[in-house]
Amino acid sequence: MSFSGKIKEELLSSGSSARHCQIAELAAIVQFGGRMELQGQERVLKIQTENRIVAKRGAALWKKTIGSSADLTVRYHPAQKGGMTYLLYGSQEESLHRLIEMLKIDASSFASGKGSYVTDARLLRSSCCKRAFLRGAYLSVGSMSDPEKSYHLELVCSQMQQAVQLVGLMQDFGLEAKMVQRKKYHVVYLKEGEHISDFLNIIEAHQGMMEFENTRIVKDMRGMVNRKVNCEIANINKTVSAAARQLSAIKYIKEHGGLNQLSDQLREMATVRLENPESSLEELGKLLDPPVGKSGVNHRLRKINEYAETIGHDTPK
Repeated sequence: MSFSGKIKEELLSSGSSARHCQIAELAAIVQFGGRMELQGQERVLKIQTENRIVAKRGAALWKKTIGSSADLTVRYHPAQKGGMTYLLYGSQEESLHRLIEMLKIDASSFASGKGSYVTDARLLRSSCCKRAFLRGAYLSVGSMSDPEKSYHLELVCSQMQQAVQLVGLMQDFGLEAKMVQRKKYHVVYLKEGEHISDFLNIIEAHQGMMEFENTRIVKDMRGMVNRKVNCEIANINKTVSAAARQLSAIKYIKEHGGLNQLSDQLREMATVRLENPESSLEELGKLLDPPVGKSGVNHRLRKINEYAETIGHDTPK
């Protein structure tokens, strides 16, 4: 099972027992997967999903909040590589009327073909109900990448009003949610690891949040070690390249007139460098008499390079 699927599996056993929060969560499931249709003279609500977990959660919330069971049917589509479509199918007029009243749905906006239903803000006044709604939204249209590979959580909406509502709710919890249009859909997403972790905590996927945080810690440590190693390698390469240029200049001077052309300080420096080709600037400074600091050693070696260039040496880069 994918990491995103494990989060949804965990959400089956979480959630508030308060009726107003259950209504808010059901509102999200109905908003993102539901559609009111007419079959002959009969009005029918269908909540369609390819996710067994959403169907199971929707059926449980329907029963708890309305008091009657939704018929759960499964349809198989051979063209979809074994994919299943789950239908929460409610057709009892009395139950539908209670649902419409409970969720404060404008039935005309929820009619087949319009699909512009957005949950009434009166159902989302309290923080706990906002959490429940976001949990239902993630169950219905949410997904996230494997944190071992990247940090990305998204919720895909068919209508811009729905995406705007989600962004607003997430911002209420301090999350920097962003929105982008992808073909005919409007996608709300988070890419910061810290905000994804906070989102999982908000929707009460606590086990998933801990697993996500553990992965983040390991990745961050691995990245820090890699950066440190790369920095050390770069410093070593820089030191080796500098030493090679210094030795090349000193040998050139030695072959074209001798080191006696240099001042006493520079000649001593050149001799020490020739005798200690792998030593650092700090180590070279301690070998001089009297000892000299790194900046002093660097200054003398630079003077030697400059002199070599004046007598025709082409210093390698």
